[in-house]
Amino acid sequence: MRLGLRLSVIGCTLLASRASAQEPWLDAGAPLDAAVVPAPDAYVAEDAAWLAEEEPVIATAITPANEAEPELGTVVVTGVRGAQVRTVADTPSPVDVIGHQEVQATGRTGLKEILGAIVPAMSMPQLAGGGTSASVKPYSYRGLSGDYLLVLVNGKRRHTTALINNLSRISGGSTPVDFDLIPASAISRIEILRDGAAAQYGSDAISGVLNIILDDSPEGLNAQLTSGRYYEKGGNMVQLQASQGLKLGNKGGFARLSLDLRFRDRAKSSADPLPDTKPNGAPNYYYAPIDVNTPDPREAGVQDKVFAGGYGRSNQDYVATGAYNAELPLTAHAKLYSFSTLSYRYIDDARGAFPANHLGALPEKYPNGFQAYRRISEWDGQAGVGAKGDFRDWTWDLSTGWGRDYVWLGARNVLNPSLGPASKSRFFMGKQVQDLVVNNLDLSKGFDIGLADKLQLSFGFEHRYEKFQNREGEADSYRDGGYVVPIGADPWHQAPLPMGVGGYGGLAPSPGLVSFTGTSPADARNKDRNNYAAYAELSTRPWKPWYLGIAGRAEHYDDSAGNVASGKFVTRYDIWKGIGIRGGVNTGFRAPSLAQSAFSTTQNTITIIGADRVSTTSKFLPVDSQAARALGASDLKPEKSVSVTAGVTFEPSRIFRLTLDFYQTQIRDRIVKTDFIGTSNNGGAAVGQLLASQGVTDVDSAQYFANAIDTTTRGLDLVSELTLRSARAGTFRPSVAFNFAATEIDKIAANPSQLANLNVVRFGRQGQIDIKRGAPRNKLILAGNYQLGRVRADLRVTRYGEYIEASTTAGADVTFSGKWITDLDVAVNLTDSLSLAVGAYNLFDVYPDHKGALSQTEGSGGYGAFSPFGLSGGFYYARLGLTL
Repeated sequence: MRLGLRLSVIGCTLLASRASAQEPWLDAGAPLDAAVVPAPDAYVAEDAAWLAEEEPVIATAITPANEAEPELGTVVVTGVRGAQVRTVADTPSPVDVIGHQEVQATGRTGLKEILGAIVPAMSMPQLAGGGTSASVKPYSYRGLSGDYLLVLVNGKRRHTTALINNLSRISGGSTPVDFDLIPASAISRIEILRDGAAAQYGSDAISGVLNIILDDSPEGLNAQLTSGRYYEKGGNMVQLQASQGLKLGNKGGFARLSLDLRFRDRAKSSADPLPDTKPNGAPNYYYAPIDVNTPDPREAGVQDKVFAGGYGRSNQDYVATGAYNAELPLTAHAKLYSFSTLSYRYIDDARGAFPANHLGALPEKYPNGFQAYRRISEWDGQAGVGAKGDFRDWTWDLSTGWGRDYVWLGARNVLNPSLGPASKSRFFMGKQVQDLVVNNLDLSKGFDIGLADKLQLSFGFEHRYEKFQNREGEADSYRDGGYVVPIGADPWHQAPLPMGVGGYGGLAPSPGLVSFTGTSPADARNKDRNNYAAYAELSTRPWKPWYLGIAGRAEHYDDSAGNVASGKFVTRYDIWKGIGIRGGVNTGFRAPSLAQSAFSTTQNTITIIGADRVSTTSKFLPVDSQAARALGASDLKPEKSVSVTAGVTFEPSRIFRLTLDFYQTQIRDRIVKTDFIGTSNNGGAAVGQLLASQGVTDVDSAQYFANAIDTTTRGLDLVSELTLRSARAGTFRPSVAFNFAATEIDKIAANPSQLANLNVVRFGRQGQIDIKRGAPRNKLILAGNYQLGRVRADLRVTRYGEYIEASTTAGADVTFSGKWITDLDVAVNLTDSLSLAVGAYNLFDVYPDHKGALSQTEGSGGYGAFSPFGLSGGFYYARLGLTL
């Protein structure tokens, strides 16, 4: 069923019954499109007939055949092992299906934004924090970071990103799968299992499993060209998508080739113009002033100049993604298969703007200030090959896969001011690389033991190899050149004056790049590990209405993650025709990512004390470093979870569905990044003395990852839809989805013995509030799809709940109210092959609350940072489609 669009009031059922008596709204006898819904085996037919009594075996696909929309009869494979066919309507755990048409109709570019729009449990802040998180947005699912959502492609584990969100406040420290590097044109459907499944799939499957099924159509060309822009902010977008099917051999083999090309420009900043003066009273001059009291005459014409190009849609993206999906039957009982994705992405992101009277904007280099740009050049690929079939009632699947995310980091229009005016303006900052190799063997067989259904036995083995690399950049991106600003007569070079303009003579700029940090040899790290796993799963129906399933998994990591085990019990009971209850209990785990164990970065600050240049060093430390150990760090342990789900399904007919599922997920030893330890308000000089006593003299303050908290997330998913069809009035599908997820912190680990006698807080109020309230706790999606003849319209109204942007200081938090966002897409089939669509998301140009109306905070970040629907207002587009 289509995810995210699913709650219709029960009164719609009465409406459907009444309408069916007056005209053929329901069209119950519409033929089932075999290309959309594979035929079930004999048992499923018998069981479905029992559930529906006189109704057809599986709910009839009432969508016109050329739409290929998922319905109750859609066969799902996620969370289900073995040969038995299961559909959306009879899964023991909630599974939602997003069809290809729904993906297209959002008008958005990139799969991450698409999922953020149509999945009620997914949230994505516009600006989660600094670093690469500002360029490649992290996301959360069901109240937890993206790390807790396992992502599969064609049922095989997908590699994660190499870009760790170390500076992100929302989903901080996560390294999730980057959906944007999977071409949307290659997708047949997306299945989302809303239940923990670590016992079935291994690490990361705590909040759910998202399985991207690639298109397997053996024939036909689909192409579309989309272009659009924001109402007021610009940010032009152009996207070309194409997919072509090819037959292989004469036994049903195929190859499907897909390609997405897109360009997305940065938008105008959503920031307010900088006020005339900084908080300390010093003007933010665009042009260097003539003297202390006399600004440049040109200044009067640019006082509305915005020095905040990174606020809002700040990326300029060039993305090319391709994929293939292929199968080749060898015999009637065996086939080869292979699939792959390959992507290149270049990002040029406006990050940090510096006026003319900033210490880092040397007037000899940038007399009028500058806007710095982060550059990301990224290659990402996944390839899988395998064989599957059946032998003597056993089904088998043997496969191997490889994935890599290779990221080159750079900067332009910037400088290392510690090198003086001779500094260049373009730099190589380092590389981050994530590799994954996975080998799987899966076996399954059904045994007839006299129950209403066969006892389905599934078991298998998995080997994974992972490697993370943080490679150093060029020396000029991090080194200290020793430059001291000479004292001169002009305002900028004068010795510092109280409340004066400029006045940087005699001061020393900090080493490294302004706004960015290059990776030094001390921060470069490689870390790898092997994982070996075995699983087993049993499921059956003791009698027809009752399903039982149990699974167990054991894994061994050859690093600090060690040995872990998990189990799952799930059941469903159909108490009456169309009414069922379901639920389960599962334990899960998430092994710490290699990036969380190995990542390191350094920031140096220089001050002049007397005649001396004094360096202060802040670091993000790998947990096994000497400095981290001195501050109480230890090897990271797997996060352990216990999840409970309970729900009810109401499906009185094949055209109406209502499900309500409650869930609770407790996570023990959750990994978070600590606050900076050793700053003036968190330990201060005592931390430096502690480090010095342990032989660490190159670190003054630091943070690291730690298993520091226990949390509980409680929530519910409400999903429903109704489909009405009339030969005269067309097809109408009203639907609603609602997700609520609230996370509470049950326990914060006590300070380790190394910090026991220091006034140190390892995980403070801002981090705590970010986890609990940084993302909306609720999201409601009201939607309607209408089709009449050649015209199709999709309307989606989404309410994002309130969220809080926390401060380190009590009383300075800002609460942003919930907002309604409207999306509309209208398409017309001009011919049998050509279609045209126009639409808009955020149709009514809604912005978040302005902080100036909520608090005393003004300035460039007036709309905050965490908005889940962006900071740039409405976006309109047009789409031209071709089908051959």
